[in-house]
Amino acid sequence: MKKTTKIFLIGFMGSGKSTLGKKIASQLNIGFLDLDYFIEEQENQTIQEIFDKHGEVYFREKEREVLKTVAEKKEELVVALGGGTPCFYDNMEIINRSGVSVYLKYNSGILTDRLMNVKTERPLIKNKSKEELLSFINDMLLSREKFYNQSQFILEGKNIKAEDIIDLLQ
Repeated sequence: MKKTTKIFLIGFMGSGKSTLGKKIASQLNIGFLDLDYFIEEQENQTIQEIFDKHGEVYFREKEREVLKTVAEKKEELVVALGGGTPCFYDNMEIINRSGVSVYLKYNSGILTDRLMNVKTERPLIKNKSKEELLSFINDMLLSREKFYNQSQFILEGKNIKAEDIIDLLQ
């Protein structure tokens, strides 16, 4: 594999960024960082609590600050980004300047099926019916894909595997 400082995984919730990120990091014997969990640890609150107490603007500013810190780290890392991370400020520029970005692209039907099984763990979608969830995902993808599509690599499929990403980067 080419020498890369960071591999940034981009995609909608349910696209497997964290799961694949851990597998890729393990196979490449490099570190893994989930940006949302890193923020939660720093703030000693869940993302939902941060949103509830401080609002989205505060969260997005904190997210950008943490992204910049992670991007400047000298160590090799696989970084799973929050679904909204690429869509604010100059975050995509920071991401693409600091490493390799890979968009894990799934259609709204696949994402809906994946998220229906875990929606109680996701505050943004926990009370949505399947139809409402599909509509929500379609709307969000419409606004986010212009950012996601700025990724250096786009992997589209039904079941993207860690090996697919590693092969892509060789």
